[in-house]
Amino acid sequence: MPSLRIYAAVRPAEFDLLYDDDSQRRLAALGELVRAEDATSIELPPGLSDDYDILITSWSTAPFSGDLLRGKRLQLVLHSAGSVRKLFPREFLQEGYPRLAQGGANAMALPVAELAVTLTLALLRNLHTHDRGLQTTRDWAASGHGMLGNGIASQRIGIVGLSRTGRHYARMVRGLGAQQVFAYDPYVSATEARDLDIELTGLSELCRASDILSVCAPSTPETRNLLSGEVLSQLRDGAIVINTARSAVVDSTALTNELVAGRLRAGLDVFDDEPLPESSPLYGLPNVLLTPHVAGGTVEARHQQGANVVEEITRYITDGTLSFEVTADNYDRLA
Repeated sequence: MPSLRIYAAVRPAEFDLLYDDDSQRRLAALGELVRAEDATSIELPPGLSDDYDILITSWSTAPFSGDLLRGKRLQLVLHSAGSVRKLFPREFLQEGYPRLAQGGANAMALPVAELAVTLTLALLRNLHTHDRGLQTTRDWAASGHGMLGNGIASQRIGIVGLSRTGRHYARMVRGLGAQQVFAYDPYVSATEARDLDIELTGLSELCRASDILSVCAPSTPETRNLLSGEVLSQLRDGAIVINTARSAVVDSTALTNELVAGRLRAGLDVFDDEPLPESSPLYGLPNVLLTPHVAGGTVEARHQQGANVVEEITRYITDGTLSFEVTADNYDRLA
């Protein structure tokens, strides 16, 4: 039987970002590791499925035909970036294709929640207002000296989607003293919510109850424009919307209109068009904090993405099990 062969269809610089020295040593110990040569977008080599047992993909892997995965040898594909859906259509889950696992997205849930909390606190304490004012004018009074913010303990916090990120966010705000945490998620049971110390509500009730609304749901056909203009209108004046998940969950036009009018505040990391166009009316708004889709980007998260892939391969070759397998049942819910 031939020794295990692993092909990493990942740009070299990106591979080194994801796989630290320890992960690279562990991968090399599992079998023969072949890494793609430098290119803007990494193409899969012809004959891949007959020459390799395992394929590793990431953001820099170029889209490919499913025929390249059908062969006598390839058993497992591991995606070390975020969502698998852009690179792996649903038909790749059919019989005749190798098993597919997602090692990257779960590692990013914690840092995404961290940025959501950061944006929440910054808006509550008017951090952006003070910094912009002081940096621009160097005037103590003009920077908002004397302006009062709000403490998180007094806020009613609503979470749309108790995903891994949503659960991390709930634990963090609870740890910071938040007393009232609500959530909308039709896939979560009342028992699960109680264990998380969260009260489940309907979506309209959630908006009416929330001072802060954090979007933590994946983009699926079911969640597209879930937060419509009608739903957003039920938020109280001055409420904060945080979105570090997916822009498609929110009606962006409706949210932009609310923000331009000054009725709501927001911390946004994701947008319908990325990069955010220079003409976007979101730029310069005093009630909005913008970050360029960086919520999952920490050194630790990137290394954990690689470590998860190595651990998944180890499990697979040891006993055939996978902790992060992509299946027909969970495909649409994976972010």
